Amino acid sequence: MENVVIIGSGCAGWTAAIYTARANLNPLVLTGWQAGGLLTTTTVVENFPGFAEGVDGTQLMVTMQRQAERFGARVSFQATVEKAELIGGPPFRLIHSTGIVETRTVIIAVGASHKHLGVPGEKELEGKGVTYCATCDGALPVFRNKPLVVVGGGDSACEEALFLTRFASEVFLVHRRDQLRASRIMAERALAHSKIRPVWNSVIEEIHDPAGDSVSAVSLRDVKTNLRTLLPCAGVFVAVGHVPNTAIFAGQVDLDPAGYVRIANSGTRTNIPGVFAAGDCADSTYRQAITAAAMGCMAAIDAERFLAAGH
Repeated sequence: MENVVIIGSGCAGWTAAIYTARANLNPLVLTGWQAGGLLTTTTVVENFPGFAEGVDGTQLMVTMQRQAERFGARVSFQATVEKAELIGGPPFRLIHSTGIVETRTVIIAVGASHKHLGVPGEKELEGKGVTYCATCDGALPVFRNKPLVVVGGGDSACEEALFLTRFASEVFLVHRRDQLRASRIMAERALAHSKIRPVWNSVIEEIHDPAGDSVSAVSLRDVKTNLRTLLPCAGVFVAVGHVPNTAIFAGQVDLDPAGYVRIANSGTRTNIPGVFAAGDCADSTYRQAITAAAMGCMAAIDAERFLAAGH
């Protein structure tokens, strides 16, 4: 019987592990298939306090992991929860890819995944020119000195576009509106770069060419005029947001219509006593590394107090 099981290993999960470990609760972290979460796909994190020159996303997660382990947190790598039996607990029962665990409290910190466009050619060409991480794939030879497309208008899309300028001949930033929704500094950087060409008021309707087993072009539609054009390119980098990884908790904890875990306004409590949620799976507003870490701290304290009350 565990005191605390933390599901997920991003900023929220590792921070919760640090705090619960320091409280001598001997937490168990189930990392999921992507240890470190989405932050491991970011080369430079510039807005996490304490790193004046920025920090590599993977390195930040590894450092947090080591800090948690220093205080006694236990880590089960690649352990992915497949089923959660939370109703009627505690104790709660978690069936994961490497076994079954029972616990008095659960901290859900499963983060979010990349959204897909859902257009013809996207699924067929994923990994063959369609990707969701420029920092992971942008330096591949197939993309060098070729025109590339980035889809999106937020900070992530701008960061991806800027990163790709190191390799591409030019980067087309396709956005469905006529201005970016990114932070001012990121938008200014992107639009000022000589290699980045914004394509306003446009959406991708199809990615070509599955028959050729590689990306050759995208079909664009102007949302205002409905004019359709073909834009040749060698790669499509999708940065249109995220969806919370909460499907396994449907019917167990309250989720909002978008799939985010509903939590108490003054903390991280879910509708089930003893189950807490933190980070991007419960935060549809801020979705930052630092706010995820803060929520991980809050969830740990909430769990500690729940256990101290004799549950």
